Amino acid sequence: MPKLTNAQNIVLIGMPGAGKSTVGVLLAKYTSRSFIDTDLYIQAGEGKRLNEVIAEQGIEEFCKIEERYILSLNCRGYVIATGGSVVYSNKAMDHLESSGVIVHLDLDLPELEKRLSNLDARGVVRAPGQSLADLYKEREPLYLRYADFTLNCYGLNHEQVVERIMSCLS
Repeated sequence: MPKLTNAQNIVLIGMPGAGKSTVGVLLAKYTSRSFIDTDLYIQAGEGKRLNEVIAEQGIEEFCKIEERYILSLNCRGYVIATGGSVVYSNKAMDHLESSGVIVHLDLDLPELEKRLSNLDARGVVRAPGQSLADLYKEREPLYLRYADFTLNCYGLNHEQVVERIMSCLS
């Protein structure tokens, strides 16, 4: 992988609970970059929590809203933590890929299950009755397809994840 330039974004993708938001803040501090959490960006723009937008608009419409917000990002040299569902949009992923390096934060299903308790309150895009295991099986191939590299985060604290990302990018 070529060395990261200051103009490139570092984009974090992965399952809900993988640590994208927390690692993103730490990575932004470490690299002296600005940080965007796309879930918060959507919430601020819509004036509602993600779970409310999903409940009111439905999954399909939420994915269109998410895509629109991602496509509106015109930033360089940022750390961007995405929502786990961003990989459902080829356009959004192509846009993110064109501006930087895509890092997949990977955790196995048992570890994700330990970290996540209420998927609905968290605003996770999933079909009614879809389990975390089903969601993992559906999304994991998409994360792997779009990632420039995948980092297994099992057994690592957030600071160690940042160190590994920086090691891969330098």
